[in-house]
Amino acid sequence: MALLAGIDEAGFGPLLGPLVVSGAVFRVPDCQLDHCLWDTLRATCTATPDRGGRRLVIADSKRLYRPPGGLSRLERTALVMLAVGGIRPPSWRGLLDILAPGASEQLDQYPWYAGADVSLPLADGVGDIGTRANDIGRECTKQGVSLAGVFSEPLPEGHYNRLVRKTRNKSVVLLGLTLRVVDRIIQSAPGERVRLCVDRLGGRRHYREALMTAMCGYDLQILEESATRSAYRLVRTPRICEIEFVTGGEGRHLPTALASIYSKYLRELYMHVFNRYWSGQIDGIRVTAGYYSDARRWLNEAAAELDRRSIDRGMLIRQR
Repeated sequence: MALLAGIDEAGFGPLLGPLVVSGAVFRVPDCQLDHCLWDTLRATCTATPDRGGRRLVIADSKRLYRPPGGLSRLERTALVMLAVGGIRPPSWRGLLDILAPGASEQLDQYPWYAGADVSLPLADGVGDIGTRANDIGRECTKQGVSLAGVFSEPLPEGHYNRLVRKTRNKSVVLLGLTLRVVDRIIQSAPGERVRLCVDRLGGRRHYREALMTAMCGYDLQILEESATRSAYRLVRTPRICEIEFVTGGEGRHLPTALASIYSKYLRELYMHVFNRYWSGQIDGIRVTAGYYSDARRWLNEAAAELDRRSIDRGMLIRQR
């Protein structure tokens, strides 16, 4: 058996809310390592919406959720696939404890997150999670495939700013989070072959030095460094890890699409808690998704209250 994994981020550009990087990992027979998981699981999963909703949509998170639309499609896929792996988180913090151990400890540094939690599912219309999960689980068993894990690294606003000040480059911060997820995936399965697809981080083409620093002790071979794909093989007996950074990875590989869903879902849960808190503090303030133009509008509406409470802008507003 081998691990087939994908990694993607959500929230690299916003002014408000966290940056989240996630990895989704499947265990597959060695002979299926080169197969498309959408094809393998086509009886129960699809990359495009199904008329009548018979199959679960696993696609780039931007195809499943765009404000002001509801969260139900994104949340349905996230919770159903966790249930396929035997995971049924009761709440946001419970989900963090599973996907990102230790992340809950960061929250009490922020008034808008401190002590807060929300029950899951959050949206209406998610449907019967258990029934869908059972159907997909049976198909996975039939095909010899299983969900081996989901790993997330959320970075709240103030923590993000401290790392940007330290590295002086937000792309380096994103790469660092990505490599932490890579390491967690590899450490989760000692001895198994691992193949990872990472949605390419901006225009970066060369990852050799970063990989050698993060994966100390591995022999590294460059397989390809082109305009659309950078691929490497890392070997430290008995481990073999092949990792590629590709443009449009969430459209090419099911695990990368699923990773994008978990990153986006976690970020939206953070923003739900953020908006709920400030709506209770400032009469009439409109919710924000945290992206630049809307975040500037929100900051203008909130300015007087932020000043009155002496809110540290370095804990609230992300550096660009």
